Amino acid sequence: MISKWARGWTEKIVTALVRPLHRVGVPPDLLTIMGLVTTLGAAGLLACGHQRLGGVVIIPASLFDALDGALARLGGKTTLYGAFLDSTLDRWGEIALYLGLLYWYTQRGARLEIVLIYLTIAGSLMVSYTRARAEGLGIECRVGLFTRLERLITLIAGLLLQLMPWALGVLALFTNLTAVQRLWHVRQETRK
Repeated sequence: MISKWARGWTEKIVTALVRPLHRVGVPPDLLTIMGLVTTLGAAGLLACGHQRLGGVVIIPASLFDALDGALARLGGKTTLYGAFLDSTLDRWGEIALYLGLLYWYTQRGARLEIVLIYLTIAGSLMVSYTRARAEGLGIECRVGLFTRLERLITLIAGLLLQLMPWALGVLALFTNLTAVQRLWHVRQETRK
């Protein structure tokens, strides 16, 4: 939802950021890997209870994720493997962030947060899976309220504002609703 709108107004900014990287020959896959490494650092901070700092570190990690595809397109280096690597490392990064939170909340015996994290991870993976499976069937499936960008914005806001139980509740609900939206979308598309 926000993703489609954000792509439109950030395209020129992202292109301007990747031009110097393209000129010096930075490979797009390097940005993908740097994004994962930065995300793992944020996950470590979350596991130690440094939620605000972890939220801050997620921002540049997300920037790497935005830049890798733009760099690949600018340099004419888009590959099937690059797209596969990007989406796979994105999933591992997202899982790591929630694992960091899960570790922190488990140490505190915070049962509600633990359940919400589980539901959020499950919903997030189902959002990705439904898209991948639909596209494997030849059906485009980018629909839904909570795509990756919306999930990141909610997570970062919850961390920075110290409102994680609320953010996790929103994430748990809307990631799973997005997966259901995608199921409905594919059902409608297959009936045409």
